[in-house]
Amino acid sequence: MNALTVKNLKKSFKTDFYKKPVEVLKNIHFQVAQGRFVGLIGPNGAGKTTTIKCLMEFIYPDQGEIQFFSDSSILEAKKKIGFLPERPYFQEFLTGVEFLNLHWTLSKSSGDFNQRALQVLDQVKLTHAKDKKLRDYSKGMLQRIGIAQALLAQPEFLILDEPMSGLDPDGRILIKDILKNLNNQKMTTLMSSHLLEDVEELCQDLVIVHKGEIKYCGSIEEFKTNFRTLEDAYRAFKLQFEADYNV
Repeated sequence: MNALTVKNLKKSFKTDFYKKPVEVLKNIHFQVAQGRFVGLIGPNGAGKTTTIKCLMEFIYPDQGEIQFFSDSSILEAKKKIGFLPERPYFQEFLTGVEFLNLHWTLSKSSGDFNQRALQVLDQVKLTHAKDKKLRDYSKGMLQRIGIAQALLAQPEFLILDEPMSGLDPDGRILIKDILKNLNNQKMTTLMSSHLLEDVEELCQDLVIVHKGEIKYCGSIEEFKTNFRTLEDAYRAFKLQFEADYNV
């Protein structure tokens, strides 16, 4: 069963009153199977973040279909989704646990907040910093509290947009360890990333978007056939489809 099915997604933006709209998403179609960790990759401007914004209804596509699980309403499906944007906003005057409480209230979650907050703080190794102001968190700690809020309502599907962008080596190791544990728990995850080594280490499946079109959707192992690493396979693949564009 698919946790997400995207069909024929198209999106254009008007950059100037007198100019023709720029088509950012041309025909996006892919699936995310339940229990799989999927990497969404492609060059800058390929359409990755625009796709994610459409999935979350931060913007609306001009055309196409998005379905999470078997829900016909994305609004209902959002109750099952945890999300970390590429540039999350953190209220720096709040402590870690106050930040989680804010998101708990916004999500209208039920149950024991204090117990759940301690569980997710333990998952992301921030129990020691729960009463520290976010302004005193490092970049890596902020990313981890961001993942904690995404996990807070016990989602069935996690969507992460560049979760390791700008992190130092120690921060990346900590975030990867958290994501590996989630993968071991069969958490369905879609992760956008520029870091091919991280995608190769964490993900089982791969979606490649280039100039607003899907160029590959399938397993990483199949994509890597005849290549030693994902980077080698991607380099050869990119040379091929860029050559096709120039024919």
